[in-house]
Amino acid sequence: MFKLLGGLSVYFKYQEIRTDNAVFRLHNIFTTVLLLMCSMIITATQYVGQPIQCIVSGLPTHVVNTFCWITSTFTMPDEIAREVGREVAHPGVFNEYDSTREKKYHTYYQWVCFVLFFQAIMCYTPKFLWDAFEGGLLRTIVMGLNVGACHVDEREKKKDVLIGYLLRYAKRHKMYAFRYWGCELLCLVNIVLQLLMMDSFFGGEFFSYGVKVLGYSEVPQEQRMDPMIYVFPRVTKCTFHKYGASGSIQTHDSLCILPLNIVNEKTYIFLWFWYIILAVMLCLLVVYRLVIICVPSIRARLLHARARSLAMETAVVVSTRTDVGDWWILYMLARNMDPLIYRELISELAKRMGEKAGARA
Repeated sequence: MFKLLGGLSVYFKYQEIRTDNAVFRLHNIFTTVLLLMCSMIITATQYVGQPIQCIVSGLPTHVVNTFCWITSTFTMPDEIAREVGREVAHPGVFNEYDSTREKKYHTYYQWVCFVLFFQAIMCYTPKFLWDAFEGGLLRTIVMGLNVGACHVDEREKKKDVLIGYLLRYAKRHKMYAFRYWGCELLCLVNIVLQLLMMDSFFGGEFFSYGVKVLGYSEVPQEQRMDPMIYVFPRVTKCTFHKYGASGSIQTHDSLCILPLNIVNEKTYIFLWFWYIILAVMLCLLVVYRLVIICVPSIRARLLHARARSLAMETAVVVSTRTDVGDWWILYMLARNMDPLIYRELISELAKRMGEKAGARA
């Protein structure tokens, strides 16, 4: 198991050239690994351990266990708050033969490991698309200038080549920027869709799950109803029918213990909080990108904030003479180049832009 989880460490390998930001990586890398790890743990618990154990008299235990696992078990929501030991045997477990009681069937536990794996694929999709769109462009134009310790002649040649590229392909990087920002927007859409999907998966109980858990400790002891037990019951009921010796149908009522739900409830309370936090961060990120697109005057300040060694006047000149796509390339270069080399590069670029504008005039 540890070797299997250790294989996920490949997702956290150091990237010399970064083409995205921290929030993007939290969605695509951290959340993907988190979901894969949860899926592996639940899979191991489900298929290696004993995910369900039923109590029934007169029948082989393994037969009832298998039947109740592959079909479903149920609880009675109206009985979840009754006193255990006096009114009900366990929270939500009442006499099945009272057919007037509402039943809530639980079938999700068979699918949790598969759903988590599918969610991991959904979280990784924006990164997969961005890697395909980006195509290694940033790594190509950086040309090793992220390392300051290089020969002066080699550094000057690379800077000259990079400046030539930026001038030659000016105003041709809009699609590069918008594709990346589109992938960031896709991350937000993905998180919202997954929240809706999990809420549907758990019968409309997921959205309020974390709020109820937070409010659980504030309720008086005698009035408490554990929301985790309501969504992930630990003891349920299962009805098994078979033919008797005379050919009549016999009904066997059994209690089933679901130790797997101990893992499920902790997994999904963590995912609830993480998804809410991630959704908020992605909303703020999308608003931030809209500000960059709609307010050109802020770009110079952002470029200066990214590269403190760069003079503010130079940042203003370069930002006003480039469109949003070229500005984004320069901004990402600031993240991936040695600061001193970057300052020299932008200063020379601003000078050549001025010469080019003067020649046109």
